[in-house]
Amino acid sequence: MSETDGPARPWAQLGPQEQTELLIEYGRWLDTLPPTCCLETKIARFRSWLLSRGVDYRDEA
Repeated sequence: MSETDGPARPWAQLGPQEQTELLIEYGRWLDTLPPTCCLETKIARFRSWLLSRGVDYRDEA
């Protein structure tokens, strides 16, 4: 469930401070999961976690 009622905000449009705060919070949550070396799993976890907070992440490398 999203914390927002509207469409998800793109990760790239968040300010540096908000991105940092989310990354810190995500790191705490990530510590509760089993570790993985699979990049696809890492990205999927991050994307899903952010989406539950109303943020859309696209890995555009």
